[in-house]
Amino acid sequence: MGALLSNFRNTFIVSVVLAIVLIAVFAGQPNNTTGNMHELMGHAAMRWLHVFFGILWIGLLYYFNFVQIRTMPKIPDELKPAIGKFIAPEALFWFRWAAVGTLVTGILVAWARGYLVQAMTLNAANGFALDDGHVFIGVGMWLAIIMFLNVWLVIWPNQKIALGLVEAPAEAKPKAARTAMLFSRTNLLLSLPMLVAMTMRQTMWG
Repeated sequence: MGALLSNFRNTFIVSVVLAIVLIAVFAGQPNNTTGNMHELMGHAAMRWLHVFFGILWIGLLYYFNFVQIRTMPKIPDELKPAIGKFIAPEALFWFRWAAVGTLVTGILVAWARGYLVQAMTLNAANGFALDDGHVFIGVGMWLAIIMFLNVWLVIWPNQKIALGLVEAPAEAKPKAARTAMLFSRTNLLLSLPMLVAMTMRQTMWG
């Protein structure tokens, strides 16, 4: 077991296999939500991926804001390059691509469940009515899209400058780091209302 758990790739592969086995065992039970097995598996798998990518994305957002940004001023100067050269670039790689995975799978879930247009238009066809949950989940989706755009259009470009991953004047780095931090904090601010919409919609409207 120690040999397995000491290898990240193998541990993750086994976790995926166990998850698939769990789905396969329970998906065929007679009391599941649909009689169409292919539809059930497709919806369940897409929702599973959406949750996985969402946890990875928002988890790293919270790591940056709860841990790294707040801790950096306390780290001795001689140790800071280890963060900037190794940990931050790796974390940012998973951070930005998890954002892509979350957005794409979220759109696919909404499309498969038949509420994509209503959510994205905030239920405009029904006079923006609040009684069916489409505005509620739509607000969450638009908040997630804003957060996604912040990641790719502001945070990542500025982090590349701040971390020296692209050529830039030395005086540009502090400004880029502050801009990246402020937009990361913006995403932190938006994350909790976004999560309210994402996690409570099904409970409140089914």
